[in-house]
Amino acid sequence: MRAGIHSVVLPTEVGEFADEVRRIFEELGRTFGRDALAGECSPALDVFESDDAVEVTVDLPGVDASAVRVVIKGDTVLIVGEKPSRRAGGGSSFHLVERGVGRFARTVRLMTACDTAKTRATLASGQLRVTLPKIGDRRRRPILVAVHGEPPRS
Repeated sequence: MRAGIHSVVLPTEVGEFADEVRRIFEELGRTFGRDALAGECSPALDVFESDDAVEVTVDLPGVDASAVRVVIKGDTVLIVGEKPSRRAGGGSSFHLVERGVGRFARTVRLMTACDTAKTRATLASGQLRVTLPKIGDRRRRPILVAVHGEPPRS
């Protein structure tokens, strides 16, 4: 049986990863103030679970793999990066801009035990897929538990 819903942590809850986020943005060559830890955009993500793994999929069109970092700490997956802004070509200008750009930091709490050392992340066709293999469910094997009681009273 699979666990119910995985919790997606709000961007404001990135605080517990503050040092890690700061280090990653510095590694990516970005500078930012203390108030920018939650990111400037919030790319859409899905979390789903199969019998074998938990997968986090994040929409990151136009983002290069070198601009994304995935960090796992305890039962939380942190995805940090930057979506580049799109430039209008030639003498044209935008009439409407709805797609977020800039830095982002998204966290997902895992509700299932995963083998985080075997996590894989791939960025292809504008989607980041983070696959976390689940630790085998030991509950599927029947385990006989001896029941001890007091001897009957006479």
